[in-house]
Amino acid sequence: MVCTSCKNLISTEEKRCPYCDAYRPGLWGMGPALNKLFGTKIDILALIPTACIALYVLSLLLDLESALNTGGGLFGMLSPGMSALFSLGMTVSLPQLSTPWWTVFTSIYLHDGLLHILFNIMWIRQLGPQVGEFYGPARFFIIYTAGGVLGFVISNMLSGAPTMGASGSIFGLFGALIVYGRWHGGSLAMMTRQVWQWAIVLLIFGFMMSRVNNYAHIGGFVGGYLSARLLVSGTNRGEGRIVILIALLCVVVTALGFGLSFYSFYFR
Repeated sequence: MVCTSCKNLISTEEKRCPYCDAYRPGLWGMGPALNKLFGTKIDILALIPTACIALYVLSLLLDLESALNTGGGLFGMLSPGMSALFSLGMTVSLPQLSTPWWTVFTSIYLHDGLLHILFNIMWIRQLGPQVGEFYGPARFFIIYTAGGVLGFVISNMLSGAPTMGASGSIFGLFGALIVYGRWHGGSLAMMTRQVWQWAIVLLIFGFMMSRVNNYAHIGGFVGGYLSARLLVSGTNRGEGRIVILIALLCVVVTALGFGLSFYSFYFR
C-alpha cells in the first residue's frame, strides 16, 4: 500500500512506516480503501454534483404533485414539496419547526428548483476541479463541507428559515481559492483578484433577489476561508492520515444524516 503520510510504498502489515515513522500508516486495515476513495480510483469531485442531482430527482419523486405544479413560474419550475425536502434533511431553526443538528450537513445537497440546482452545479463544476487540484480531493471535501455547514449554522442562528442548497459551499470554494492564491502568491495574484470579483458580484446579486440566503453565502465564505487556512500549508505534500480521516468523517456524518432524516420523517 501507499503510506497515507509520506506516499512511499510499504507493507500493509507495518505498524510504523519505515520512511516517516507514522504510527499505523495502514489505518488499521482501512488505508488502502481510503486511498482509493480519496485518490485517483474514485473522483470525489464528480460525486458531489451526482449526489445533488440524484437527491433532487428523489425529492421530486417523493412529492410529484408539488413537483408538477407550475404555479410558481420560472423559479418554481420542478420544485420539490416542503415535506419531501424535510424528509431528506432540509435545515431550519424556528421555535415551532426545528430540525436535528445533522441537517446542516444534508441540506448542502438539497435544492428547491430546477434553476437552483443548475446554477449551483455550474459553479461546482467551475470551481471544484481547481480547488481539488490545489488542495487534493480530501481537503477539497473538507472545505466544501465546512463552507456549507458554517453557512447553515449562521443562517439558522440569524434567520431560522427553512433553507437548503450548495451555494454556501460554493462560497467556501471561493474562500479556498483566495487563501491558496495569497499563500503561494506570484502568478496566482490575478486568479485571486478574479475570484474576489466573482464572490462580490454573486453576493451583491444575492441581495438583489428574493429567496436567496445571503447569511449562508457569507457564512459559507468564512467557513471555506478558515478551513482552507488550516489546510493550505500542507498542499505542497500528500494528504496525510488525519486529513483523510476528517474527510471520511464528513462523508459518514452526511450519509448517516440522510438516513436519519428519512427514518425520522416516515417511520417515527
